[in-house]
Amino acid sequence: NVEIWKIKKLIKSLEAARGNGTSMISLIIPPKDQISRVAKMLADEYGTASNIKSRVNRLSVLGAITSVQQRLKLYNKVPGNGLVVYCGTIVTDEGKEKKVNIDFEPFKPINTSLYLCDNKFHTEALTALLSDDNKFGFIIMDGNGALFGTLQGNTRDVLHKFTVDLPKKHGIGGQSALRFARLRMEKRHNYVRKVAETSVTFFITNDRPNVTGLILAGSADFKTELSQSDILQAKIIKLVDVSYGGENGFNQAIELSTEVLSNVKFIQEKKLIGRYFDEISQDTGKFCFGVDDTLKALEMGAVETLIVWENLDTMRYMTDSCPLLEWFANNYKKFGATLEIVTDRSQEGSQFVKGFGGIGGMLRYRIDFQSLEFNEDDDDYF
Repeated sequence: NVEIWKIKKLIKSLEAARGNGTSMISLIIPPKDQISRVAKMLADEYGTASNIKSRVNRLSVLGAITSVQQRLKLYNKVPGNGLVVYCGTIVTDEGKEKKVNIDFEPFKPINTSLYLCDNKFHTEALTALLSDDNKFGFIIMDGNGALFGTLQGNTRDVLHKFTVDLPKKHGIGGQSALRFARLRMEKRHNYVRKVAETSVTFFITNDRPNVTGLILAGSADFKTELSQSDILQAKIIKLVDVSYGGENGFNQAIELSTEVLSNVKFIQEKKLIGRYFDEISQDTGKFCFGVDDTLKALEMGAVETLIVWENLDTMRYMTDSCPLLEWFANNYKKFGATLEIVTDRSQEGSQFVKGFGGIGGMLRYRIDFQSLEFNEDDDDYF
């Protein structure tokens, strides 16, 4: 959530930047590329740029290439998710020239290779990275076996599958019919338990889900039984009936889940702000809103979940002025909080922005802000 917000903010500032000539370099190196190959390519480009006729543009381009070369020296190898570099001289709103040097590893693998000199920075690959940032887990189960897969953007992966041999229902057995039924139910229960345990292996890392949501698909009642699992329940966003098992069932489940997959962020946001409103309506005292109270609670280490509107325009003045949201994004971990950046596109989000100023939090314990203010006033008096 926070990493995505940072990239969005960076894209916005990069897209607005313009330069004179073609001295703005956009360089993207995918994860398995070699720094040495890129360094050689830059050396060749330097030689080519030396022939640019315009002296001003030539010096600007050569300076930008040198800056990129210096940045690459900071890396022994390409980071796991690839490397993004933006270097060049931009013209500010006041008409002054300003050098920009940015290098970072994106929050997930970027499989694009790019080198461009232009009068603007190229951010299309970063934008594409945001458009399919959610990864969803799929569990397809029927009477013949189970399949575990993920979907991220247009990339579909089968992680694991296994078959199962369950006894069929039948009317034979006479006096043993009850025993057969009990054995059948026992095998069925063991199968559901095995699927739940395997799901934990693939979809939960360090006690936290590694997918945005889970879709359970299948025939009969297997998926319904699995949805009762305590470990998986919180992340299940849809149950779907499919006519097949295995990979055909996986494809059908993706088709039937399209709508919920596109709305998942919206739904999560509604749930989050709904929980915040519940704390307020129940008057638990475990909530805060407004800049002053939220900062007090944060400094006390009391904020469990910090909720901030993505367009909050409050500034924080310390030694330098800095947008408050940016300060939160860089510092929230120091206070032991999680940060959720929300929009005003849902009814709840709009109410949060208009009624509470777009900033608030859910607390670990109750705080009486009025008595805090009273104590501070006493301190001022003495």
